Order: sequence, then structure tokens, then C-alpha cells
Amino acid sequence: MSTQTEQVNQKRRIPLPSFGVQVLLGLVLGLALGVAALQIGPVGDGEPNWLATTLETIGSTFVALLRTIVPPLIVLAVISSIANLRNVTNAARLAGKTLLWFAITALVSVAIGITLGLTIRPGLNSAVDAGSAAEPSNHGSWLAFIESLVPANFLGLAADTSTADDGSLSTSLSFNVLQLIVIAVVLGIAAVKVGKAAEPFINFTESTLQVVLKALWWVIRLAPIGTVGLLGNAVYSYGWTTIGALGQYTITVYVGLALVLFVLYPVVAAVNGLSPAKYFSGVWPAVQLGFVSRSSLGTLPVTQRVTEQNLGVPRYYSAFAVPFGATTKMDGCAAIYPAISAIFVAQFFGIDLSITDYLLIVFVSVIGSAATAGTTGATVMLTLTLSTVGLPLEGVGLLLAVDPILDMGRTAVNVAGQALVPAIVAKREGILDLVRYNARRGSTGFVPLDEPGTVTAEEQAAEAATAEAEERDPEAERTAAGSGSPS
Repeated sequence: MSTQTEQVNQKRRIPLPSFGVQVLLGLVLGLALGVAALQIGPVGDGEPNWLATTLETIGSTFVALLRTIVPPLIVLAVISSIANLRNVTNAARLAGKTLLWFAITALVSVAIGITLGLTIRPGLNSAVDAGSAAEPSNHGSWLAFIESLVPANFLGLAADTSTADDGSLSTSLSFNVLQLIVIAVVLGIAAVKVGKAAEPFINFTESTLQVVLKALWWVIRLAPIGTVGLLGNAVYSYGWTTIGALGQYTITVYVGLALVLFVLYPVVAAVNGLSPAKYFSGVWPAVQLGFVSRSSLGTLPVTQRVTEQNLGVPRYYSAFAVPFGATTKMDGCAAIYPAISAIFVAQFFGIDLSITDYLLIVFVSVIGSAATAGTTGATVMLTLTLSTVGLPLEGVGLLLAVDPILDMGRTAVNVAGQALVPAIVAKREGILDLVRYNARRGSTGFVPLDEPGTVTAEEQAAEAATAEAEERDPEAERTAAGSGSPS
């Protein structure tokens, strides 16, 4: 009887398109609704109309849900990963190679940006008004990076108080992700040093992480709806007419971003023996969300999931590499964008750059993204680049009109790189689950699993210890078909 009931329920179930198709439909619908909101126009004293308000509410609510998951995900995942790394002898090498590949891809990215800036010369072909030049309120600095490493409180919380036009004060709270990582690393190391007495704490951390991952999956399923609100609000708020006199500059930046995403990253994957097509199909859910949300931190839970579940990176490694990359691995915001923008500012103000200046741009792009980790933002990164090279900071104001449009592409590239590097390092260390990496993606856009989180962290750590003891051949990789950790 129960079998007949299940068959009837399956027949009544309406087939839904795959998760990737749902997100694409969300992009199309969001674009259409954004254009419709533009046609309706503002109401009253320039207030957004009902459709624009609805889109903004949907988009901001979805990002808020993702951001809510970020703090517990980082703390629990990093503590759990460090606890399991006690059984892995190559932990230091994993961290070192992660930083090395961060630097390699950033170096090539900034070289692409400099080449495009010198070839297209967007600063000489711009009709932007010099009167719009203005120095931004937030600046990047090397001191800010050092200060951001020291947690201001146990939760890494920061408060920002602002004054509204009517004189009222409002305070908003935010998490400093770099400080959260520092806190989690300290707690993880302490738990390992305590030994047997800390086993209940470690077990509690790992079980709580599974609960958070389940809640995360529910939020991810809302991505198509969130995409509608995010893109629709972006179209209404910024439109596409804001490009105006900065059209050539905008095109130059997007050409650079496209070269990194569709040329550099596939080449890096192929050189390391990984299929570029599988890489793109695996990381695409995070790239789509990063494009519309314009937030690497907001996309972090999805980036973590695709890195583990689609690309086959074990959780004990990705739990540290992905959050760390979300604050320091930004080829879009910290390499392509500041390189082209610095050259634009120099060309606009008629300043000749020397070889030393270009080397400084490279240095800041490769190393400097860490200096903005506590105050992540492309504008902060640009001010750090301009001040290091000695260019006028007022040039930032020339570019603000198109910044939201550029930010979509920058963030998409950021999250793609944040997932690629852990996969590359895991492959080179022999701990990547190649079966999972090459597996067919399901209708959700992820490699199918009965339940997220069915593979324990202990099993992953045991696999890493085995991989460290002997080099595994492709046949041995195939026997580990279920060992890639889902998020």
C-alpha cells in the first residue's frame, strides 16, 4: 500500500528545472522586473516604487540569510578542520601552497590588467567630467591589515554608527571575517593541545557544524528567488546608462575579468590535470550568486559548498582555505580592477608611470589584498594602490558612477578563484576526490548525495593520512568515490 502511495505522489510531483536553470531563469526574470521598475519610475519625492521596493527587500533578505550563516560556518568549520588536521602531517605544506597559488594567479591577473590598460588606454579616451573627482572616505592601509588581525572581541564584532539626514543615529553590527578565522584557529589549536579532555568540545563542534550545513542547504535552495531580487534591484538602482563617458573603461575592466575567468583559470586547471569544463560546471552556482549579490562574504557558504561537494576538496582543508580566500583571494577586486583603474587615473591626470610604478602596482595586487581584509572592498584596495604608487586619490571619485556595475563581474571572478586554488592544491597533494570532481552534477547543480554531510571529518582525516603515507594512483582515487566531503 505504501509503495502505491509513493508512486502516486511521484506522478503528481511537478518536474522542476535544474538548480542552474532556475538561477538563470531568476537572472532573466530579475532583469525584466528591473526594467519594468525603471519604466514605472520613482514616486512622490523620488521614493522607489512598489516593485523596486519589493525587489530590494527580496534581494537584501536573501543576502542577510547568507551572511547570518557565515560566522558560525567559519568558526565551526575551522575548529573542526584544525582538530582533524592533527592526524595530517602535511598541514603546513597545504597552507604554504595555498598562499603560493594565491600569489601566482594574482600575479598573472595583474599582468593582464596592466597590459589591457596600456593597450586600450581608457584614461585617454574618457569624457568623464574632472569635476567628479573626489577622495573617498575609506582608505586602505598596511597598518589596517595588522590591526585587523587582533580580535576586538570574542565574536569579531564591529559596530558602525551613522547619522541620518533627520539627525537620528543608527548603529549596525558586522563581523570581521579575518578576526573570526584568527579566533577559530586559536580555539582549534587549543582544543588539540588540551587532548582527551577536549574531545566532547570537538564532537560538539562537528555535530553542530552538520546542523549549520543542513540549514545552509535550505538557504541555498532560495538562490533563484534571491537572484530575482538582487539583479532586479541592481538594474533599477544603477541601470545601464550610468556607464556613459566611462564606457571604454568599463569594457576594459570586463575584458580583463573575462580573460581571468575564461582563459587563466581554465589554463591553470588544465595544467594541473583537471578538466576546465568540470571546474566551470562545479563552481558555476557560486559564480552566478557572486555576480548578482556582489559580495564574496555573502557568497561564501555557496563557495564552500561547491568547493567540497562539486570539486572534491576535503573539508579539513577547504574549511580553512575557502574562508581565508574570501578575505585575501580577490583577483577581480585586488588585481584586474586596481591595475586598470590606476592606469586610468594616471592617464586621465597626465601622469607618466615608470617601470617602478608598475612593479609597485604588481606588488600591491599580489600582496596588498591582505591589507584590505579587515575592510574588504574594491574602493579600499584601489586607494591602497593609488597611495602606494603616489597617484591622486581624487581619481577614485571619477570611477564611482560605474562601480556597482563593475562589482558584479569582480565578485564573480573573486569567488571562482577562491574555489579554484583549493582544488589545485588538493590535486597536487593527492587529496582531491577526482571521482567527485568528474562526477555528473545533479538537478540541484551539485553532485548528488543522499544527505549533505554524510562523510565524517574523521574519515577525511584518515584518508589524508593514508595519502600522506603513500602516493595514490588513479585506481586508488576511484575507490574513494564517496570520500569527497559535501558541505
